[in-house]
Amino acid sequence: MANLIIVGAQWGDEGKGKIVDIYTEYAQDVVRFQGGNNAGHTLVVGDQKTVLHLIPSGILHEGKRCIIGNGVVLDPKVFLEEIEGLKKKGYLQDDRQLMVDGAVNLIMPYHKRIDIARELKSGAKKIGTTGRGIGPTYEDKVGRRGIRFADLLKPETFKRKLHEVLAEKNFYLENFLDEQPLDEQEISDEYLGYAEKLRCYLGRASTEIDRAIKAGHNILFEGAQGSLLDVDHGTYPYVTSSSTVAGGACTGAGIGPSLITDVIGISKAYVTRVGEGPFPTELHDEMGERLRAAGHEFGATTGRPRRTGWLDIVALKEAVRTNGLTGIALTKMDVLNDLETIKVCTAYKHGERLLEEFPQDFDILRECTPVYEEVAGWQSDINAVQKYAELPQQVRDYVDKIEAWTGCPVVLVSVGPRRDQTIQRINPFAEKN
Repeated sequence: MANLIIVGAQWGDEGKGKIVDIYTEYAQDVVRFQGGNNAGHTLVVGDQKTVLHLIPSGILHEGKRCIIGNGVVLDPKVFLEEIEGLKKKGYLQDDRQLMVDGAVNLIMPYHKRIDIARELKSGAKKIGTTGRGIGPTYEDKVGRRGIRFADLLKPETFKRKLHEVLAEKNFYLENFLDEQPLDEQEISDEYLGYAEKLRCYLGRASTEIDRAIKAGHNILFEGAQGSLLDVDHGTYPYVTSSSTVAGGACTGAGIGPSLITDVIGISKAYVTRVGEGPFPTELHDEMGERLRAAGHEFGATTGRPRRTGWLDIVALKEAVRTNGLTGIALTKMDVLNDLETIKVCTAYKHGERLLEEFPQDFDILRECTPVYEEVAGWQSDINAVQKYAELPQQVRDYVDKIEAWTGCPVVLVSVGPRRDQTIQRINPFAEKN
């Protein structure tokens, strides 16, 4: 029996969807534990591409139970659209395959309106949010004024809570953000219209997970975004609003940490970032454009072009430490196929100081410059390689260096976007069964 957490080891967009999809083959249950539809997982099965924002990637496997844990925030309209899209493609034919914890907080229209208006008002100091209302929803959750998934299925409770909170939200919208107020009846009619379609998905993640563990199931915990966007451990304030590190799986799904057997961090062979915030290895030149084009680096949720840069070992070591990673899954190795030389940041320079640990102080981080080591590229197409020993020596040297720099084994190497373009060196599920 294995309980495996998968997290992003960078600023998100590392290819978690594909890796979750691969590991789901060995699991019976897949649990999403944080975030909302501000993140997207792109999966390629055969020639068919599927983008998921809320529903766990395991839904593409027949017979797997997919659970949305209490740590997630959910937009019911987006959720239902995603369900409809999956069913049209032949997936999710049995609604019992999907469950939503009743404590999940709902993204409301005022959350989205506030999110967008704040960004506009902030001007040059904006965070770079997706405008999906994620941050304001988590604020209401922590402020104990959120509306939960279970509330939506009780009309009188929903109406009461909406009435209580909307007066405050409209005051804020009108008097601080210079926005028009929202109509209570319109919101009530829209959301209660979703209720009956959603009722069949109501459940409790913690008890379902407990039953699954006692039944000897393998369970996969799926996060969104990346470790460097964690609200506590990331590049604050340019972070998301939830706990993206492995510890967030415990609180966001209702499982004790002693039950976790492995934590796998997903890292690209280079780095990308969406939105504002410090990015020490960012490339503003032709090489940055080259990586963006070769890696198709555009947001699955927003379509925004991603910022690109060389692999940052200082940041990756931070992810290894804060998550307790037991393995690294290295993705998009094939994007580097044509490069003669590859740079890797192994330290930062701040003034006269050499930093080998990721600074928590934002002002220091934004003033850091990368210290690079160069490694030889392989200048060959590795997309069709099926065995690790058959990869060019330069690829294996690159992997060896990453392991030596981080002190963490590379358990998987992805050489293309499809399921079959993956080389597993160590299967964490096989090791525990």
